Amino acid sequence: MILTAHNVSAYIDTKEILHGITLTFPEGKRTAIIGPNGAGKSTFLRVLAGLHEDFAGKVTLDGEDIKRLGRKKLAQRLAILPQGAQAPADTTVEMLVDYGRFPYRGMFKSADQKKDREAVEWALTVTHLKDFRRRHLTQLSGGERQRAWIAMALAQQPRLLLLDEPTTYLDIAHQLEVMQIVRQINHVHNMTVIMVLHDINHALQYADEIVIIKGGVLYAQGTPADILTVETIGKVFNVRADIFFNSQGVMVLSPLAP
Repeated sequence: MILTAHNVSAYIDTKEILHGITLTFPEGKRTAIIGPNGAGKSTFLRVLAGLHEDFAGKVTLDGEDIKRLGRKKLAQRLAILPQGAQAPADTTVEMLVDYGRFPYRGMFKSADQKKDREAVEWALTVTHLKDFRRRHLTQLSGGERQRAWIAMALAQQPRLLLLDEPTTYLDIAHQLEVMQIVRQINHVHNMTVIMVLHDINHALQYADEIVIIKGGVLYAQGTPADILTVETIGKVFNVRADIFFNSQGVMVLSPLAP
């Protein structure tokens, strides 16, 4: 077990957003965090990454309190891609990906420049961006830009990758492209992935484990087949749904209008 939240309650402007969440994320798996808008999913992800410090309880990574690890040491084990990440307009893809090597650098340069170059090349290869390295981010499509940000996170060479709604604002083809990369990162490179997802069917197709947060509390945790039932969808999202299997044998949820 790699990452554990121990009785975590989180606050924004003194308002309690999360209420006593305790759970452990299994190593080597893809876990999707789902729930209604405003449930506290993104706040929880930021707590796990050490970016939201106004919380009670404890988060441990390999048994160590993340508050005691230090920012650089934590970033060598864990990378997060938040929503709406921004970079200067003149940033090229290669420059952005190279930023991912920051946790391994001293004040002026890296201790191992060869390893930095290899990490950047690997990240560009995994995200299919080697031919785009000289392009500015402003010259990329939405899907290409999202892959560049994922590549930056991968250049950190973390054991654990956190993604906050990685397919938001992308068309269907680019959504599937990003999710396939996430699957490859996990299957081929054995990287643990925790991702907040808006699309329930992406969670069904691309997650090994589902965590449902509703109203700031842990509602359920388990496999997609066990957790994402018609009854659960009704209680969590207040909608009816049909379940069927597509031509690839993957379960699909189809919400129904009132």
